[in-house]
Amino acid sequence: MMKRGLALLLVGLHGLLLGGCMQATLAPSSNASLTARDRQLLAHARYAQATIPETYRRHIVDYTRKEQPGTILVDTNSKYLYYVLPGGKAIRYGVTVGEEALAWSGIATVGKTAEWPDWIPTAEIQARLGPYPKRVAGGPDNPLGARALYLYEGNKDTLYRIHGTNQPEYIGQAISSGCIRMTNEDVIDLVNRVKPGAIVVVLPPGRSA
Repeated sequence: MMKRGLALLLVGLHGLLLGGCMQATLAPSSNASLTARDRQLLAHARYAQATIPETYRRHIVDYTRKEQPGTILVDTNSKYLYYVLPGGKAIRYGVTVGEEALAWSGIATVGKTAEWPDWIPTAEIQARLGPYPKRVAGGPDNPLGARALYLYEGNKDTLYRIHGTNQPEYIGQAISSGCIRMTNEDVIDLVNRVKPGAIVVVLPPGRSA
Protein backbone atom coordinates (compact mmCIF):
# COMPACT_ATOMS: atom_id res chain seq x y z
CA MET A 1 0.00 0.00 0.00
CA MET A 2 2.87 2.37 0.81
CA LYS A 3 4.48 1.68 -2.58
CA ARG A 4 1.16 2.21 -4.35
CA GLY A 5 0.58 5.46 -2.46
CA LEU A 6 4.07 6.70 -3.36
CA ALA A 7 3.51 5.83 -7.00
CA LEU A 8 0.20 7.73 -7.06
CA LEU A 9 1.88 10.70 -5.37
CA LEU A 10 4.64 10.75 -7.99
CA VAL A 11 2.10 10.53 -10.80
CA GLY A 12 0.16 13.41 -9.25
CA LEU A 13 3.28 15.54 -8.90
CA HIS A 14 4.24 14.78 -12.49
CA GLY A 15 0.80 15.90 -13.62
CA LEU A 16 1.09 19.14 -11.64
CA LEU A 17 4.52 19.87 -13.04
CA LEU A 18 3.39 19.10 -16.56
CA GLY A 19 0.33 21.28 -16.09
CA GLY A 20 2.52 24.15 -14.90
CA CYS A 21 4.77 23.78 -17.95
CA MET A 22 1.77 23.66 -20.25
CA GLN A 23 0.47 26.91 -18.80
CA ALA A 24 3.80 28.61 -19.46
CA THR A 25 4.67 26.98 -22.79
CA LEU A 26 1.77 25.66 -24.82
CA ALA A 27 3.40 24.59 -28.06
CA PRO A 28 6.12 25.55 -30.50
CA SER A 29 4.94 28.08 -33.06
CA SER A 30 5.11 27.35 -36.78
CA ASN A 31 8.45 27.16 -38.56
CA ALA A 32 9.72 30.30 -40.23
CA SER A 33 8.84 30.60 -43.91
CA LEU A 34 12.26 30.85 -45.49
CA THR A 35 12.60 32.11 -49.06
CA ALA A 36 14.98 30.47 -51.53
CA ARG A 37 17.41 33.34 -50.92
CA ASP A 38 17.15 32.85 -47.15
CA ARG A 39 17.96 29.16 -47.47
CA GLN A 40 20.90 29.85 -49.75
CA LEU A 41 22.45 32.54 -47.54
CA LEU A 42 21.84 30.76 -44.23
CA ALA A 43 23.31 27.54 -45.62
CA HIS A 44 26.61 29.36 -46.16
CA ALA A 45 26.72 31.37 -42.92
CA ARG A 46 30.25 31.42 -41.52
CA TYR A 47 29.20 31.96 -37.91
CA ALA A 48 28.92 29.01 -35.54
CA GLN A 49 25.49 27.40 -35.32
CA ALA A 50 24.60 27.98 -31.67
CA THR A 51 22.44 25.68 -29.57
CA ILE A 52 19.70 27.97 -28.23
CA PRO A 53 18.45 26.93 -24.75
CA GLU A 54 14.88 25.63 -24.83
CA THR A 55 13.56 28.59 -22.81
CA TYR A 56 14.75 31.01 -25.53
CA ARG A 57 13.31 29.08 -28.45
CA ARG A 58 10.16 30.26 -30.20
CA HIS A 59 6.97 29.20 -28.38
CA ILE A 60 3.32 30.10 -28.11
CA VAL A 61 2.57 31.11 -24.51
CA ASP A 62 -0.23 32.50 -22.37
CA TYR A 63 -0.26 36.31 -22.31
CA THR A 64 -2.16 38.23 -19.63
CA ARG A 65 -1.12 41.83 -20.35
CA LYS A 66 -3.50 44.22 -22.12
CA GLU A 67 -1.59 44.99 -25.35
CA GLN A 68 -3.65 44.54 -28.50
CA PRO A 69 -2.99 41.67 -30.94
CA GLY A 70 -0.26 42.63 -33.38
CA THR A 71 1.72 44.51 -30.72
CA ILE A 72 5.38 43.67 -30.04
CA LEU A 73 6.54 43.80 -26.42
CA VAL A 74 10.19 43.41 -25.39
CA ASP A 75 10.87 42.30 -21.81
CA THR A 76 14.44 43.54 -21.38
CA ASN A 77 14.86 41.88 -17.98
CA SER A 78 13.86 38.41 -19.16
CA LYS A 79 15.36 38.72 -22.67
CA TYR A 80 12.06 37.86 -24.35
CA LEU A 81 10.16 39.45 -27.21
CA TYR A 82 6.41 38.80 -27.40
CA TYR A 83 4.26 39.11 -30.49
CA VAL A 84 0.72 39.40 -29.15
CA LEU A 85 -1.92 37.08 -30.62
CA PRO A 86 -5.71 37.08 -30.14
CA GLY A 87 -7.24 35.07 -27.31
CA GLY A 88 -4.73 35.76 -24.53
CA LYS A 89 -1.78 34.17 -26.32
CA ALA A 90 1.54 35.42 -27.70
CA ILE A 91 4.55 34.09 -29.55
CA ARG A 92 7.58 34.39 -27.29
CA TYR A 93 11.05 34.66 -28.80
CA GLY A 94 14.39 34.74 -27.01
CA VAL A 95 16.46 37.84 -27.78
CA THR A 96 19.73 39.61 -27.07
CA VAL A 97 19.20 43.06 -25.53
CA GLY A 98 21.36 46.11 -25.06
CA GLU A 99 23.89 46.52 -22.29
CA GLU A 100 22.22 48.45 -19.46
CA ALA A 101 23.97 51.73 -20.27
CA LEU A 102 23.05 51.41 -23.94
CA ALA A 103 19.57 49.90 -23.72
CA TRP A 104 16.69 51.84 -25.27
CA SER A 105 13.19 51.67 -23.84
CA GLY A 106 9.90 53.30 -24.70
CA ILE A 107 7.06 53.05 -27.22
CA ALA A 108 7.68 53.14 -30.95
CA THR A 109 6.14 51.92 -34.18
CA VAL A 110 7.49 49.72 -36.95
CA GLY A 111 8.37 52.36 -39.56
CA LYS A 112 9.58 49.82 -42.10
CA THR A 113 11.13 46.39 -42.46
CA ALA A 114 13.98 45.22 -44.67
CA GLU A 115 15.18 41.87 -46.02
CA TRP A 116 18.91 41.17 -45.65
CA PRO A 117 19.55 44.89 -45.01
CA ASP A 118 22.83 46.70 -45.43
CA TRP A 119 24.39 47.95 -42.19
CA ILE A 120 25.52 51.56 -41.89
CA PRO A 121 27.43 51.89 -38.57
CA THR A 122 26.55 55.06 -36.67
CA ALA A 123 29.25 57.56 -35.71
CA GLU A 124 28.91 56.43 -32.08
CA ILE A 125 29.50 52.78 -32.99
CA GLN A 126 32.43 53.72 -35.24
CA ALA A 127 34.00 55.66 -32.34
CA ARG A 128 33.34 52.96 -29.73
CA LEU A 129 33.83 49.73 -31.66
CA GLY A 130 35.22 50.61 -35.12
CA PRO A 131 36.69 51.15 -37.53
CA TYR A 132 34.09 49.59 -39.81
CA PRO A 133 33.41 50.24 -43.48
CA LYS A 134 30.86 53.01 -44.05
CA ARG A 135 28.41 50.40 -45.36
CA VAL A 136 28.36 46.63 -44.88
CA ALA A 137 26.39 44.77 -47.54
CA GLY A 138 23.52 42.55 -46.45
CA GLY A 139 24.26 38.86 -45.97
CA PRO A 140 24.88 36.20 -43.33
CA ASP A 141 28.04 37.95 -42.06
CA ASN A 142 26.18 41.25 -41.60
CA PRO A 143 25.37 42.11 -37.93
CA LEU A 144 21.75 42.95 -38.91
CA GLY A 145 21.13 39.43 -40.16
CA ALA A 146 18.20 38.31 -42.30
CA ARG A 147 15.63 40.99 -41.47
CA ALA A 148 15.38 44.32 -39.66
CA LEU A 149 12.43 46.21 -38.19
CA TYR A 150 13.15 49.95 -38.00
CA LEU A 151 11.67 51.62 -34.91
CA TYR A 152 10.22 55.09 -35.31
CA GLU A 153 8.85 57.67 -32.87
CA GLY A 154 6.38 59.63 -34.96
CA ASN A 155 8.15 60.21 -38.28
CA LYS A 156 11.62 60.09 -36.75
CA ASP A 157 13.88 57.06 -36.98
CA THR A 158 15.08 56.19 -33.45
CA LEU A 159 18.13 54.39 -34.97
CA TYR A 160 17.14 51.37 -32.87
CA ARG A 161 16.26 48.12 -34.61
CA ILE A 162 14.88 44.68 -33.99
CA HIS A 163 17.03 42.54 -36.26
CA GLY A 164 18.70 39.22 -36.94
CA THR A 165 22.24 38.40 -35.91
CA ASN A 166 25.49 36.75 -36.91
CA GLN A 167 26.10 35.95 -33.21
CA PRO A 168 23.24 33.63 -32.20
CA GLU A 169 25.27 32.34 -29.26
CA TYR A 170 24.41 35.55 -27.37
CA ILE A 171 20.62 35.04 -27.41
CA GLY A 172 19.44 35.45 -23.79
CA GLN A 173 22.18 37.95 -22.87
CA ALA A 174 22.56 41.74 -22.58
CA ILE A 175 25.55 42.67 -24.74
CA SER A 176 24.28 44.59 -27.77
CA SER A 177 24.73 48.28 -28.52
CA GLY A 178 21.07 48.88 -27.75
CA CYS A 179 19.25 47.04 -30.53
CA ILE A 180 17.20 43.87 -30.04
CA ARG A 181 18.75 40.85 -31.74
CA MET A 182 16.94 37.66 -32.70
CA THR A 183 18.05 34.50 -34.45
CA ASN A 184 17.71 34.89 -38.20
CA GLU A 185 15.00 32.23 -38.34
CA ASP A 186 13.02 33.98 -35.59
CA VAL A 187 13.26 37.46 -37.09
CA ILE A 188 12.05 36.07 -40.42
CA ASP A 189 9.10 34.51 -38.61
CA LEU A 190 8.36 37.82 -36.83
CA VAL A 191 8.57 39.99 -39.94
CA ASN A 192 6.21 37.62 -41.75
CA ARG A 193 3.61 38.41 -39.06
CA VAL A 194 4.13 42.12 -38.32
CA LYS A 195 2.04 44.82 -39.99
CA PRO A 196 3.48 48.26 -40.90
CA GLY A 197 2.86 50.73 -38.08
CA ALA A 198 2.69 48.01 -35.42
CA ILE A 199 3.21 49.26 -31.85
CA VAL A 200 6.48 48.23 -30.18
CA VAL A 201 6.75 48.47 -26.38
CA VAL A 202 10.24 48.05 -24.92
CA LEU A 203 10.20 47.77 -21.13
CA PRO A 204 13.14 49.40 -19.31
CA PRO A 205 15.54 47.36 -17.17
CA GLY A 206 13.92 46.72 -13.80
CA ARG A 207 10.44 46.19 -15.23
CA SER A 208 9.24 42.77 -16.30
CA ALA A 209 6.22 41.52 -18.18
